[in-house]
Parts: sequence; C-alpha cells; structure tokens
Amino acid sequence: MKTCYIECISGISGDMLLGALVDAGLDQVYLSGEIAKLGLDGVRLRFEPCLRSGIAGTNLTVEVAHDHSHRSLSKIEEIILASDLGQAVKDRSIQIFRRLGEVEAAVHQVPVEKVHFHEVGALDSIVDIVGACIGFEALGIEKIYCSPLNLGSGTVTAAHGVMPVPAPATASLVKNIPTYSEGPAVELTTPTGAAIVATLAESFGPMPPMRIQAIGYGAGDRDFKGRPNLARVLIGEAGGASEATRIYVIEANVDDMSPQWAGYVHERLLEAGALDVTLTPVHMKKGRPGFTISVLALPDDRERLGELLLTETTTIGIRMHTAERRVLERTSLDVETPYGVVSIKVASENGTVRNAAPEYEDCARIAREKNVPLKDVWQQAHFAYLSSKQES
Repeated sequence: MKTCYIECISGISGDMLLGALVDAGLDQVYLSGEIAKLGLDGVRLRFEPCLRSGIAGTNLTVEVAHDHSHRSLSKIEEIILASDLGQAVKDRSIQIFRRLGEVEAAVHQVPVEKVHFHEVGALDSIVDIVGACIGFEALGIEKIYCSPLNLGSGTVTAAHGVMPVPAPATASLVKNIPTYSEGPAVELTTPTGAAIVATLAESFGPMPPMRIQAIGYGAGDRDFKGRPNLARVLIGEAGGASEATRIYVIEANVDDMSPQWAGYVHERLLEAGALDVTLTPVHMKKGRPGFTISVLALPDDRERLGELLLTETTTIGIRMHTAERRVLERTSLDVETPYGVVSIKVASENGTVRNAAPEYEDCARIAREKNVPLKDVWQQAHFAYLSSKQES
C-alpha cells in the first residue's frame, strides 16, 4: 500500500505541501494541466528550486490576478464539481472545504451555508487544496500520516485584523491533534495546511513502518535562521508488522490501592486501546510492597491512557517515555483436531515462521465442552499444525 508521511518541523501550508509533492516526483506539467480544469482565469503555477538552511527543496507560488472575492462554500463546491477533475480528487477537495466551512461557522457563530471564506476562499488557496488532492491521487497514495504540527507563535494579520497564532480556524482544526510551538514567532501552520492534514491524515505521530521510495521538500517563502523552513514528504510502500514502530511506555507506581482493583484497571486499559498492560511487584518507600503498572500505547493514545491511569488508580503521578517496538507479522489458521477446530496464531518474519501456538481461548472452550484436560487439546492442536507444515 502506497503511504505518504508528512513531516511538519516548520509547520505546514498548502503551498509547502504541494511543493513537497512536486519535489517528490509529481509532474509539474501534469499538475498545471489538472489545475487548468478548474477554469480559474489568470492562474499560473511557478516552481523554483531553492535552499532552506542548506537543504534543497521546491518553492511553489500560485500566481493569480488580483483576487479579492469572498467565496461561499457552495460556490467553491460548484467550481470543483463543474471541473473535469477525477471523482476522487473532487471528493477529497470538497471534504476538506466542508471541514473548513464547519470550523469557520463555529468560529463566527453563523450557519455553515452563510460562511464566506476570505483568505482560504482566495484562488491560490483553492489551487493549494485541490492541487494537493491531485498530487496524492497522481502519486497513487492510499494512506496519509503526519507528524505533530508545529504551529508557530506570535500574531498574524488576516481579513478580520490582527489575530493570535494559531489563528482561530487553525486552532479549531487541530483540536485533538498533537501540536507544539517551536522556532520563530510567526504563523507556521496555516488554516489551509491544517485543513488538508486534519481531514486526510490517518494519524499524527512518528513515521509509520514503510519502505521509502521518494522524498520531497516543499519550501516556505522565508529562510529562517537555524531552522529549515520546509515541509517534507516521505513516500513509499507500507512496511510489514515486523518493522519498528514508535510507542510510549506509561508507568505508575502504586502502594495504596486494593489489589482487587488491579484486574479491573488492566481490563479498562486494554479496552481503551493499550497495546499491552503489565503489573510488576516492587518495594517502595518505607518498605511498602506495591506494584508498577506499565502500559504500552500508540502516540495518539498516550494522553487518554495516561488520564485513565490517573482516574482509575490511586497514583498521584505517571511517567512517560518513548520506546521502539518490533513485532513479528501475525496471522492465524485453523487446524482440525480430534476434539474440534482450533485456531493457531502464527508469527513470522519475511515469510519465515518464528513462533506458532494454539489459541488459548479455543483450547479452553473445547476442554470445558469435551470435559478433557486443557493440555491434551493444546498438544493435539500443536501436533496438527506441525503435521500440516510437513505436508505442505
């Protein structure tokens, strides 16, 4: 599956993302031809190679005639739907603009049908959003992932006057998305850029396992001191489960909680999405016996699972740190035994089986139903799997 990871160390804007896709291999002539299908008069794309903090990238500029129009959501949708663009590009583009419309309606407390876009309704922003969707489709990208967003700081001047960074629309778009502020006191993530990644990205965090095939850098207009003003895309095939993934380890030490609650907390954490939960006996202050609860979590789940630990246990604090997790690719198959069908869990790497074991729940259920020892069911299932391997 073709995957794109968007890295936003200096934030993200529509033109930076589009420039990065061009730098990664999106054909300039093809992109310009597709944009022409929108029927926007006086629009031209200019691509310029440039350096940002010594790193080469592509700076994309959308050149338009003076455009002061404030377009409604319905007008923008009309422009997109009337074009000869592919259906997938139209659907994605409209999805992004509708999300923007909902955010603007909430910010200004008006019905979404009465929202009139200002900066985002300008021709260059329409080109940025539709162009990004054209790029993803042309490059065959099926899954999009994104790093946490660097929002910047300070203030920005917009149609409504001076606003704090992030601008109200951007702040609404990045709700529940990992963000931070680092670098120069300017707007680094724009509403257009935020809308694209907030709508299309599967998740925000470290780069997923992938075999990188193409890399592209999209440059912002300014060259910051000590920080490359670039957005980077890494494009490739999604990797197998045996490759490394970044996770968080969340831990809490507890010495004043009833052990009876431990099983409940364990279940709640797993139900909430924890990859694994373990309890380790420890000796704490004043020689008190206690235990450490350790939780493995995906980056997007760490805050929620940390909050659950604080809520469901008596701990007064938790600690988090990142770790690298490597897991084998897991599949399952059914084998026939004298007692019935049992599922076998198979763990492999690059096609080579490393481990295989009967599914405990299947064996336990059959043992109860047949009134036979659990170990007999397990052994028969394991023997059936080994026999099937020899036959194949």
